[in-house]
Amino acid sequence: MGIGVAAVLALVVLWRRAIAVCEKANAADWGGKWINRLDGLIRIFCRKFHRLRHGKLRLPRSGPALVASNHVSGLDPLLLCAASRRPLRFLIAREEYERWWLKWFFRAIGCIPVERSRDPRAAFVAARRALEAGEVVALFPHGRIHLDHHPPVALKRGIALLARVSAAPIFPVRVEGVRGKGLTLPAVFLRSRARLIPHAHLYYKKGESAEHFLHQLAGILAGEKK
Repeated sequence: MGIGVAAVLALVVLWRRAIAVCEKANAADWGGKWINRLDGLIRIFCRKFHRLRHGKLRLPRSGPALVASNHVSGLDPLLLCAASRRPLRFLIAREEYERWWLKWFFRAIGCIPVERSRDPRAAFVAARRALEAGEVVALFPHGRIHLDHHPPVALKRGIALLARVSAAPIFPVRVEGVRGKGLTLPAVFLRSRARLIPHAHLYYKKGESAEHFLHQLAGILAGEKK
């Protein structure tokens, strides 16, 4: 009986210490105590397990912003969150959003589901409203996992449209060093030496064509421009 009580007390102490560590590591206010603790856990996980180095996202303290990244694995969103001092509202495919065991999490952090096979306008409107409210919207303009050795694909025009109508700055960032390239969930558990390489922010210039803007962004995400 005494051993059982001692074990329970030890677990309680460890649990409280773990919570305290996560609270200390938390750097972005997601609007809820437990989500903020999860933010701290993600940062610890990315820095310790995936050895994330470099690349803090240099976002403005307030106001709208777009984060655009290449997409090499299912680990990418966690790395971006670990590098940001502001909450990120990700655009994600509807089929990913509807996974029953993750939907609660995607909803809690404000992910915006995109209907890839149907009309994506609802997602565009939701993202535009988020920007108008001064939030940070993050997206992967390739639309799906795309590795450097894959055949080139055109970036989705949605980011150009969002940048044009919102006048928000775009913060490109390149993900490198992920061991589980091309994988989704397994990439989270394959230890990496992850790196994020942020680029100076861009604006969609008045009179600029979407094609020119997307070509410039594609070069940055491919690592062709420093």
